[in-house]
Amino acid sequence: MEVLKSPLDGFIQLGEYLRAIRQEEERYAPLFDCLQKAEQVNGWFNQKNCLLALKAWGETLQADNLAQWIAAYQLPNEDPKTIGLILAGNIPLVGFHDVLSVLISGHQANIKLSSSDPFLIPFLYERLQEFSPLFKDRLHFTKDRLEKFDAVIATGSNNAARYFDYYFSKVPHLIRKNRNGVAVLSGNEGEQELAGLAQDITQYFGLGCRSIAKLYLPKGYDLNLIFGALYPHANLMDSAKYANNYDYNKAVFLMSEFELLDNGFMLLREHDSFGSPVACLHYTFYDQLEELEQELEQEKEQIQCISSSLPLKNAVPLGKAQQPALWDYADGVDTLAFLSQL
Repeated sequence: MEVLKSPLDGFIQLGEYLRAIRQEEERYAPLFDCLQKAEQVNGWFNQKNCLLALKAWGETLQADNLAQWIAAYQLPNEDPKTIGLILAGNIPLVGFHDVLSVLISGHQANIKLSSSDPFLIPFLYERLQEFSPLFKDRLHFTKDRLEKFDAVIATGSNNAARYFDYYFSKVPHLIRKNRNGVAVLSGNEGEQELAGLAQDITQYFGLGCRSIAKLYLPKGYDLNLIFGALYPHANLMDSAKYANNYDYNKAVFLMSEFELLDNGFMLLREHDSFGSPVACLHYTFYDQLEELEQELEQEKEQIQCISSSLPLKNAVPLGKAQQPALWDYADGVDTLAFLSQL
């Protein structure tokens, strides 16, 4: 195999590999074995969702995207450090951007994988080492306590983030908390835009930090339009884990005498909270868009992304919430800037 001279070359080859996934091809047999193990450990990681994440990374890891991403930075870092990574596992490969950032900035990493996602990232790292020897022995995975690091990037719940802030206070650190996606509708969305919204809500069972968990609707909005857009995703109930969560949350809400709208697989509840349980979607009505924009700005620390057809600040189009670019950093914090300045 050709010896590659640039870290970008290895990632470009990885992207080509992921874009060409075919179950019938022998070279992908190890990948599908990995996917089987991933689902055995975590029922949310079914083959469909894992392939969705892998192919999304395949589309992302293209030469133009990578070149545009790193153009503004002085890379690689001339004084490589060891970065401690504590990765989330709510959706497949959610921590891969941090891994990519460490490698492309010239550092190495000690990685504490999520117990929910212990196989996919090590598998991709094995492929990277095959594509480029520049990556050999740059990542080390541990199931134990994270040790020997010069800086830390950690992602977790709000409670975990408070612990991380304290525990890693003596080293440079980037700590991410829990955030949610929201969508703002004008009431004039077409069928295609509503279909995109339904995809933003249901992809990865709604477990992603960019999944739409809250809708802002103009007063008088017909909620049947939401149910109509969601209907093609009724097969969510084929997942035992999803169906169990739907049944449990419905029972809790009914016992609490909450007012609900129910289509048999998704619960709609009028509520102010940005986060909603699995199989539940919160919504709020608004009067004036200008007032809503001010509210969203005030609450930006709780929002990962805004999906809308309206010209709102930093909004992504409906249907694109789960397709962030390399420079769409989690929590709005520039990971490469953090790593390049160490």
